[in-house]
Order: sequence, then structure tokens, then C-alpha cells
Amino acid sequence: MHPEEETHPGTTKQGLILTEKAGRVSFCANLPSSAESNPACYFPPLFLQPREVNFAIRMTLSQGKAILLWIFLFALLSLAIFTYLDRKVTHPAGPCDSQPSPQDGDEHSTKEPREIPLSSWFHPSARTEVPTLSPWSAPIVWDGTFESATLNHHYKRQQVTVGLTVFAIGKYLDKFLKGFLISANTFFMTGHKVIFYIMIDDLSKVPEVKLGPQRTLKLFRVKQEDRWQDVSMMRMKTIGDLIEEYIRFEVDFLFCMDVDQIFQSHYGVETLDTSVAQLHAWFYNADRSAFTYERRPESAAHISYEEGDYYYHGAVFGGAPLQVLNLTRQCYQGILRDKEQKVEAIWHDESHLNKYFLLNKPAKLLSPEYCWDYKIGSQSQIHNVKLSWMPKEYQEVRNNF
Repeated sequence: MHPEEETHPGTTKQGLILTEKAGRVSFCANLPSSAESNPACYFPPLFLQPREVNFAIRMTLSQGKAILLWIFLFALLSLAIFTYLDRKVTHPAGPCDSQPSPQDGDEHSTKEPREIPLSSWFHPSARTEVPTLSPWSAPIVWDGTFESATLNHHYKRQQVTVGLTVFAIGKYLDKFLKGFLISANTFFMTGHKVIFYIMIDDLSKVPEVKLGPQRTLKLFRVKQEDRWQDVSMMRMKTIGDLIEEYIRFEVDFLFCMDVDQIFQSHYGVETLDTSVAQLHAWFYNADRSAFTYERRPESAAHISYEEGDYYYHGAVFGGAPLQVLNLTRQCYQGILRDKEQKVEAIWHDESHLNKYFLLNKPAKLLSPEYCWDYKIGSQSQIHNVKLSWMPKEYQEVRNNF
């Protein structure tokens, strides 16, 4: 007999023999002595009393019910596990229903809103007189190239929250903050939730601005630096710290802007993406050789004359919070390396921003319509100015540093 076919008789109970065959358990009725040498699992009616047959049938049915019960319990357990894992993937763990904290995290810090296909809202051929795609196929957003209704519908379904950081230090607070906030309240991301993060050095000077629905203002006190250049460069560290501690738990997208600007018309969700850069109004038509990159090799912001795609404006940049965090950390590390080398980049944090975007291509570029300087004069390509520079008056606002 093959080892697998070996049968081991067990105990006899109530007219049944428990046998083990090929790793399976069977119940067999008692057989007469002539058949006990080969106790197969069958029930010859000649040798069984009706009571014994009924008992065997009941035992067989009980075994079948037990098997079905185990199958049902296994299926139920599998369904419970699948449902749990699906919820974990769809809703990452975090204190979404409580006060967010950097230790725990929540949905804003771990999940980015689902992207909308570019072809469903962006029409690059609508503006043939200007470049609408970068060499790496990122959209360059101009007035007339996007469908606002499609984008608004998408982001309202996503229930996104957009953050906006701005620094108002010294006389910049007195001169520019109120106008910036009033115009942002009117034109920035209308119809969507917005949180304004204002960094100031004097809480007593915060202007009173009545905010519209879905608008929140949060103030953070920062110390005034000795030089305006240091304020400009240290904002990278401050923004990074705030993203890590607060912002990433509260918003889906974040913009960082200079305060000496004013919104002129609707600045909407067409600007949202994981990484967003602003084309500089004075250089969007210029040759690369004219870009005012940092050219000294000893600086961490150095870009050679053979390199460069565009010249980006440090007055506006944005993206998903963790992408902006990476940008600010990289730029600040470059600033620290320059300090060690006793060198300061020509345009401070803007020079380091350009180096960052050279190495990390932005997912979306904003045309000069999104940050225009009227001193340039009338330009046929500029159809609808969204945000404009205020008169700088550097002599007045920087003389207290």
C-alpha cells in the first residue's frame, strides 16, 4: 500500500469508526468482522440497522454544516479585512476630526487632491502669439487658455483649501498690507476656502479688514531683521517652519507672495498644481543671456550662461504644501552655504528660487498676467492682469532696516 493510502483506524463510537486517509478525516459505520480489515467509508444496508444509518447520515450532515460554517466565517473575515484596508488607503490615518498636530498629521499632509486631466481644461492653441507650453510640456497659463467652469467644478467637488502666505515687516506692514488683504479677499480663489497666513512684527498695527465667507486670517509674529535682504532670505526658513508645524495640516495648496502687490481681477484655481512658478514680467520675452541669474560659481545659486529655461519671479510661487516645503528648505540651505562662503546671491532668495526651479522643473507656469508691472507699459500679449506690482518706493519702506 502507498504511504498516502495508509488508513489508521481510530476509536469506535456509537457504531462509527473514525478513520484517517490521505490526510483527511472520514466517519465510517461499523462493519462486520469480515470487512473490518478494510474499513472503507460506505454503508451496506445489509449490515446496518435503521438507527445506525440515520445516525451516520446525521453525522455526515453535521460535518457538512460545520464545513459550510467555516467557509462562511472565512469569507466574512476576508470581507472585514478588505474593507479595513480599503478605508486605510482611501482615508489615511490622522486626527482629521480633532485639532491637527505635526506629530499625528492628517489628510492635508498625506494626500493631494486628485488631478484633473490637462486636456479637459487647458487649450494651448487658444493663444498662438505666446508660448503656452514649456519645453517639458508644463502648461503656461494665459488668459483665454483655460476653462474656469470645469476647473471650479472639479476643485469644489474636491473641497480644496488654499493657503496664502505674506510677510509684512516694518513699513511694508503700514504701506501695503491693508490693500493686499482687501484685494485678495475680493479676487483670490473666489468661491473656495482660503486661509491667509500673515507674518508681521507688530500685532498692534494689523489693519481691520472684513473678510468674506470661507476666509480665515491667521497672524504669526516674526522678529524684524537688521537688513531687508535678511528679511527676504529668512522668509524661506520661516515659511518652511510654518508648513511643517501648521500649514500642511490645514491646506491642499499654498501660495507665497510679496505684500507689495495688489490683485486686479479674478485669481483662480487655474493656477493650482503641485509646483507653480511665476514668469518674471521683465524677462518673459528676453533671451536667456539677459536673465539676471547668480553667475558666480562660488554661490549655491550659480547658474551658468549655458543653462536656464526661464527667469522666475520670487514674488509668487506655490504648489502642494510638501512641495513648497521642499523648495523653501532647499533655498534656505543654499543661503546658509553662501553665508559660509561669505557670498550673497545677487537677488537673494529669488536667485536661489531660480536655481531650484532649474533643477526641479515646475508643473505649471503662470504668465506675466499673474504678476504684472505697469511700468513696462502696454503689451499686446497682456490681456487680463490678475495681480500687479505696487510702486516700490524702496527709499521710503526700506529706510527703517
